[in-house]
Amino acid sequence: MLIIGGSGLVGSTLISYAVSDFSLYATVNKNEIQSDRVIVTKIDLLQERQKIADLISTLRPDIIVNTVAHDSVDLCETDHKIADLLHVEVLQDIAKVSKKTGSKLIHLSTDFVFEGSKEGKYTENDIPKPVNYYGNTKLLGENIVIEQSENNVVLRPAVIYGWHKKSRFTNWIIETLQAGKSVNPHADQCNTPTLVDDLCKAILKVIELGVSGLYNSTGKTCLSRYEFAQALADGFGLDKKLIKPVTSQEKKQLAPRPCRTCLDSTKLEKRTGFEFSDINTGISFIFNKSKQNS
Repeated sequence: MLIIGGSGLVGSTLISYAVSDFSLYATVNKNEIQSDRVIVTKIDLLQERQKIADLISTLRPDIIVNTVAHDSVDLCETDHKIADLLHVEVLQDIAKVSKKTGSKLIHLSTDFVFEGSKEGKYTENDIPKPVNYYGNTKLLGENIVIEQSENNVVLRPAVIYGWHKKSRFTNWIIETLQAGKSVNPHADQCNTPTLVDDLCKAILKVIELGVSGLYNSTGKTCLSRYEFAQALADGFGLDKKLIKPVTSQEKKQLAPRPCRTCLDSTKLEKRTGFEFSDINTGISFIFNKSKQNS
């Protein structure tokens, strides 16, 4: 297995679950991977496009998991060139060479491919319509991966979180509340957050069962960022009074955000037999992990 983006939240967690069953290779940009059981190659995908294609051609991996995406939705809105390069052009290189090597490509997309106007949860049958440039390039990437090979897989997680230094939203809420300071998450942006450990277990099930195609891959609970913050405060025994809800009008972001992109992952759950966690189960999981690591 080759994990593109091996030091990130998903990549490093996937390594911890896959290391006993796979010969693991991973790419990193600036960060290191602390494991002698993973062969690591440093590649700056924005500067060294040819290097990733050469690596895949040399390794000829059975499985490629592409976890890489730009971490700033706002920067993608102002710098289209970076978004196009990372989410479309580099991905096209990866998809083309993976087809030549016969490698199964598993690619992570996003709930931001939807416009956010649906009352209930989006299924794979709903037509995507992104409202920002990040979502637009991620949708183009989905199509590239699916069209390149019928063996490939696109998974759509959302607000991926875990007990990890790169779990940005949860760390912001927990660390700020622990310091006795207030936080102001949006009350009008709703998603179905995905526990990173669930996503990695689902990826391994996809590989084991030979699953292909496009799937939503999120947790079960649809809630706003404000409600997510409240659930975190409950789960970690922190002061909920410090959580101050704001609207997108009050706390503006450069890129427009869809207001409700909750996803239904029933299709993947039925196909793999793996159940994603609801928010309380997920928070309980990371709380227990925090105690183990403290």
